[in-house]
Amino acid sequence: MIHRLETNKLRNVAKFFAHLMGTDVLPWHCLAYIRLTEEDTTTSSRIFIKILFQELADQLGVHMLNVRLNDPTMQEYFVSIFPKDNPKNLRFAINFFTTIGLGGITESLREHSKPRLEMQQQKSISELGASTYDDNSSSSVGSSDSDIADSDSQRETDNETNNNTKREKEKMRVLAVSA
Repeated sequence: MIHRLETNKLRNVAKFFAHLMGTDVLPWHCLAYIRLTEEDTTTSSRIFIKILFQELADQLGVHMLNVRLNDPTMQEYFVSIFPKDNPKNLRFAINFFTTIGLGGITESLREHSKPRLEMQQQKSISELGASTYDDNSSSSVGSSDSDIADSDSQRETDNETNNNTKREKEKMRVLAVSA
């Protein structure tokens, strides 16, 4: 239904829900109906969620909003907004709230993603080390025209692999900085 509303009406509905939730007229477990993933949201629903949470932050303050969202008795209702089921969904939620200026409420998600991030970085480093070892240990003694051609094509392949590894390391660095 949200996707059918014009932007101004969407904004008003989000502010209305934020007011009702901020004053505890509407129970917070209604957030269980919001599923914040790239696949499950549209532009309109993202705008609605953005305005809803920004208004809640304005009414309650970011600290109090964070306290409410981290209430242990309510966690089962917030699983769909702060998904931990899939790294892609986890990153999407973190990036969404950070982009709208509420990155502070994603601390629990960031803590949850740290072990996975560290494991991915270790895996990349170990793969890089194995790749470097393989490059150094595969040297030839004799050289013929075919050996030189093979060596040139191997060097190009190695350069592509190193470039891919550099890109992966840069992605990991960006993820680590954003986390």
